[in-house]
Amino acid sequence: MYAPQPFGCRERLLMTLLDHDRIRAVVWRDGSLELLDQRRLPQCEAFLRFNEAPAVAQAIRNMVVRGAPAIGIAAAYGVVLAARHAFATHGDDWQAAVRGDLQCLAAARPTAVNLFWALARMQRCLDALAPNVDPLLALLAEADAILAEDIAANRRMGELGAGLIDAGSAVLTHCNTGSLATGGFGTALGVIRAGWTAGRIEAVFADETRPWLQGARLTAWELTQDDIPVTLLAEGAAAHLLRQGRVRWVIVGADRITADGSVANKIGTYGLAILARYHGVKFMVVAPSSTVDMALASGDEIPIEQRAADELLSVGGARVAADGAGAWNPSFDVTPAALIDALVTERGVVLQPDRAKMQALMGDGV
Repeated sequence: MYAPQPFGCRERLLMTLLDHDRIRAVVWRDGSLELLDQRRLPQCEAFLRFNEAPAVAQAIRNMVVRGAPAIGIAAAYGVVLAARHAFATHGDDWQAAVRGDLQCLAAARPTAVNLFWALARMQRCLDALAPNVDPLLALLAEADAILAEDIAANRRMGELGAGLIDAGSAVLTHCNTGSLATGGFGTALGVIRAGWTAGRIEAVFADETRPWLQGARLTAWELTQDDIPVTLLAEGAAAHLLRQGRVRWVIVGADRITADGSVANKIGTYGLAILARYHGVKFMVVAPSSTVDMALASGDEIPIEQRAADELLSVGGARVAADGAGAWNPSFDVTPAALIDALVTERGVVLQPDRAKMQALMGDGV
């Protein structure tokens, strides 16, 4: 592992004064879970309110909330809703009644390991409660802790990742990895926020990210909300951009990281990693340790979600593909560890990750 030099006093002051962190997409308010509906951004900023766990699972499945850390946080609050309902309707047998809702939440998205990590943590909290005790306060405190810890981890990763970037750099990112995809501040976008604030990043490029256009709709919206200029490009333009020599880092997030350091992330990430290596551009993956799945030996074992063909054949509900055309629509791809220059977590930085380095990072607390 490698820990970059931390920011100096002046840079820390800048980080405080120019926070670039105004967005929260997952909020517990007045006894309900509120999720910023990311399907409607950037045209409309609207929160949806949830009081039942199955509805939260459906929101995760339908991309109201997306991004591995944010999915886990939303699921944690979904457990709170499930337990509150079960206690009110089943009395001392409420714990058994919660199991179905937990299974429903777990089935919402198969690739993002943070979902299962958060549910397992909430299950441990559930198991510690007596049957005749109202579970609301204990479970809400645990979900709040997951949210707060995620934001703290993102800020730590932002500092560590930005410490790897030379002043005056341009960077390219893919999909959305900011406050919309996390509890707040972001993973890869957190590094970009920190690097921009500290004067290390001078230009930010973002892929449009087909077919859901998370780069165009979400990353561009987040950065403009926080007064960070961003330039969008079509996926097919990335090779030409990297060939110009201006971009020094490609910075992405992750939905699952395996024991050998391979990474599942939004479809198109693997291609960017290949392009970066060919053009001598560094490739950085930023994700909390909760995204690491040491139970999987390699990226070949990661379940890759296949989504509906219509997402690819249509844009904004209007079909753009020729009638009769089919579609292959994997939501993620896997980037081998050999193509990753730096893996940044809140526990530290791993350069050129491999199995031994991943074990050293995660230790006995896997």
